[in-house]
Amino acid sequence: MRHLALTLALSLAAATAPALAQETAGTDEADGEKIIKTHAIALFGEPELPADFDHFRYVNPQAPKGGEISFAAVGGFDSYNPFTFRGRAIGLSVIQLERLMESPADELGVDYCLLCETIEYPESKDWVIFNLRPEAHFSDGTPLTAHDVLFSFETLRDKGLSSFRTAMQQMVAKAEVLDDHRIKFTFTEDYPRRDVISQMGYQIVFSRKDFLDNERDLEQSSDTPFIGSGPYMFDRADMGRSMVVRRDPDYWGNDLPINQGRHNFDRIRYEMFGDFDAAFEAFKAGEYTFRNETSSLHWATRYNFPAVENGAVLRETLADGTIANGKAWVFNLRREKFQDIRVREAIELMFNFEWTNQTLLYGLETRVNSFWDNSEFKAEGVPSAAELELLTPLAEDLPEGILTDDAVVQATSGDRQLDRRNMRRAAQLLDEAGWTTNGSDPLRRNAQGQTLRVEFLNDDVGNDRIINPFVQNLRAVGIDAVNQRVDNAEMEQRIRAKNFDIVEDNLGQSYAIGGGTDQVFGSDNVGDVFNPMGLANPAIDALMEYGQTVEDKEANVTAIHALDRALRSLRFWVPQWFKADYTLAYYDMYRHPEDMPPYALGVLDFWWADSDKAAELRSRGAIR
Repeated sequence: MRHLALTLALSLAAATAPALAQETAGTDEADGEKIIKTHAIALFGEPELPADFDHFRYVNPQAPKGGEISFAAVGGFDSYNPFTFRGRAIGLSVIQLERLMESPADELGVDYCLLCETIEYPESKDWVIFNLRPEAHFSDGTPLTAHDVLFSFETLRDKGLSSFRTAMQQMVAKAEVLDDHRIKFTFTEDYPRRDVISQMGYQIVFSRKDFLDNERDLEQSSDTPFIGSGPYMFDRADMGRSMVVRRDPDYWGNDLPINQGRHNFDRIRYEMFGDFDAAFEAFKAGEYTFRNETSSLHWATRYNFPAVENGAVLRETLADGTIANGKAWVFNLRREKFQDIRVREAIELMFNFEWTNQTLLYGLETRVNSFWDNSEFKAEGVPSAAELELLTPLAEDLPEGILTDDAVVQATSGDRQLDRRNMRRAAQLLDEAGWTTNGSDPLRRNAQGQTLRVEFLNDDVGNDRIINPFVQNLRAVGIDAVNQRVDNAEMEQRIRAKNFDIVEDNLGQSYAIGGGTDQVFGSDNVGDVFNPMGLANPAIDALMEYGQTVEDKEANVTAIHALDRALRSLRFWVPQWFKADYTLAYYDMYRHPEDMPPYALGVLDFWWADSDKAAELRSRGAIR
């Protein structure tokens, strides 16, 4: 939910893609501007599927319906409302809420109508009309109308998360219901036009009746599940411990081409556990059935239990074509000690990725160096001429060398935990920054005698094996570093309160610079949880503003290269690692298309269950 309702993507549709988006065009009587009426829209180029497509290209349209799939999550939950920071919600809480439009997993930056039949807009994109499907209804049987869409927009605009509120207030000048099945959004005069329709199409739709009947307040925690219009609906929950949703047998969209071969499981179940080891043991015992394994330790050493050996559990590696997650430790720049870039660079130098990867991660990981790793958008080498045009006017707000040096990459280390060369460089930087040692005191202090205290806020015991060697390296160079273990509730509270030194986050970005990018890096969002480091830099703001205006793929790539280069030069993170593959373990009753799409794993989207295999596993006692 980090980039709620603002995640956007860039289309890679080929130049030869058929121009099928414009189904009809007319003339606006007011100013003669051509009006486009279409079933889909792309940020660049044209959507690849015609209006009469039968199904998404990667699905199995004959996939059987039925069965259950279950997962584990660590921690607990006490709310079904993830649109507020009050309470701890579970992501499954919003699976029943549909969006106006939906993106396929094999096209980037393309949105097809879901709740709408068509959209209408002028070439200027000054406004858009969504023509809703009259058959759409919520799971309680009430019709979904333009009044629900308007209510949802106004609720999110006025009571949604702060960065989303700001974006909507800046973007939309007016929202109006034209009739029960048509709603029009008019955009503010000076807001960039490229993404506006996609952003509005990505809006989820609440039931206005549900909000009124249950006296909901989006700013408050809630123990009442939402009513939605999607293929799944709430079934049951043991608050804080488990939750189940079930496929709605009366789902209004069952026969739509966009839904063929999708939403195949009858039930989806999440079980909560106190820690990752407990969750793994429960998987071995068959208490839940699917793992997207994120632990290299587990993947390399712990899949030797009986269910694997007798074939009940399958292990599979699938390519992941998405941009890397940008996993990193981030500095809280609101704290004075981290405002000196030399301090931040010194801390970066003391993380030995190479040793960590070989010794603790079994060589399975790749170092993160870019916010757009694993894609063509990663900045490399010195700036191109096109990048220099963007960066030169902004250079005074960025570190020295931004116009001449290679894009920042993390220093490599040797095969010992403490790399002496990097240690010497870190010590030099700390001395220059005024954090020095004397013969009797191994800790570095500033002129006021304060130690350079650095706390890693951590709520996962599994992270100790990674953080503790890093802490030892930092202490070797005189930094008063500690691994500060807290429980889940304190972790969340302290992040919201900005009460931390260093915390782990995922900063990987999307295929176009949009509202989601601004949420994470924008000065206007310095107080928001989505901008954990509190970054506020005018050069970054200017690059993001420009990036939201580019209208072709080449300019978009250049804009992202320049932004990536600028962000990396500020050294507000210690990048970790990513895998370019999904490492999956699941009980041998799940199937997926042979030709998987490049941009989504899609387990809850287009996988399905083999009922005969499920019955066999259950009869053997392999699953519960």
